[in-house]
Amino acid sequence: MSTTTGRMSRGARGGVILSAAASGLLALSGIVAGTGMLAITPTAMASADDNLITKENVIEGTMDIDFATRLSRDTSGKLKEGSPALGVKDKYRFSITVGETTQFTGEINRQPNLYSKLIQKHEQSAQLQYAVDLIVKNPKDLKQSKNIGRWVGVIPIDEASGAYDLSGGREQDRALRMKVEATGKASAFEDFFGGRMMGRTEKKDTLVSSTYKRIIGDKTVQVTIKRSDPMRFEGMILAKGPADNYPRTTVNGRLDFDYETSNYFSDGIKFRYALDGKDYEDTITGSIKWVEDADRKSNGKGYYEFNLRFNEDKNKTAKGEGAAFEKMSDEDAFFAVDNTIPCLTGRVSYVDVMIPGKDSPSSSKVTYSLNANKLNKQQIMNFFKLWMICVGPTNDE
Repeated sequence: MSTTTGRMSRGARGGVILSAAASGLLALSGIVAGTGMLAITPTAMASADDNLITKENVIEGTMDIDFATRLSRDTSGKLKEGSPALGVKDKYRFSITVGETTQFTGEINRQPNLYSKLIQKHEQSAQLQYAVDLIVKNPKDLKQSKNIGRWVGVIPIDEASGAYDLSGGREQDRALRMKVEATGKASAFEDFFGGRMMGRTEKKDTLVSSTYKRIIGDKTVQVTIKRSDPMRFEGMILAKGPADNYPRTTVNGRLDFDYETSNYFSDGIKFRYALDGKDYEDTITGSIKWVEDADRKSNGKGYYEFNLRFNEDKNKTAKGEGAAFEKMSDEDAFFAVDNTIPCLTGRVSYVDVMIPGKDSPSSSKVTYSLNANKLNKQQIMNFFKLWMICVGPTNDE
């Protein structure tokens, strides 16, 4: 995966699959008398099987992306021809609410590898840098809120392999982490991310053919793509937080990009975590489809259409419900939304400002509007965290 730009060509822009994130993380216990400050305490620890959420816009908000590395080119003559200027970064500024009461506001900066012109000396290392405020809202009055901590740190990107090292590599003092303050009866804590993510490849000759399956009632449907480019999650650790009922989670699996259709696919991204003394494993399958506006060349519009299933093998479509899909082609049935089982649907929409004479944007305004169907809070929050780790690859153009 290139670390010098943001999204892939929206002709190569794919849709992504993963899991979702929910809410209700901290409950407001009241207002401290005479201070005007919010007193917030965590909700009681609950099983992940409890309190399933069916809600529109369970993840909503906006992100503004500035692809500065595409416009600010090196003029010193010291770097490899066509390189961005030293120190220039792409910026992803966002304010996104998860489940109404948890808000993430801040920015992620992304800088590329840079090399000298003559001897290809490594002059700058690729990395992501996080500076995100963690905010909780009063469920009885969403206008009231309190900043309880930050999501901060650096993800170095290995020069040779392109691996994202969530443990921080040599930057241990700047490792990616959730740092939460003591609030009300809730104790302060600091928890770290770990493991790694392999970004999309820059060597297109290594792409392979892959087949993906879905179960619709008694029918198994499949789609085969010829040029699959996977992102791989290898023992990735999602840090605990922002509250105790969102535990440390291990992620393994793949999210595959299709260069012919610009979609993403997965046959199984696995999230493993323990909550209240019980172990859980969620498996995410499905697709996210890139859909371009008919006038995209002039208006810059397009969107990802999410169609993700949770634990599909344990939540098969009922026979009566599955009849609606029987007359569809395999491909149409594969992409059809089935709200009878746990799933994440909705859109992440883009309005891009294109660079004159090129197919890539200089900036994007992104709107999140994702819906949960029979999902628990942990599934939703785990998805959101993973999606923010994937912010570079999933926004490449």
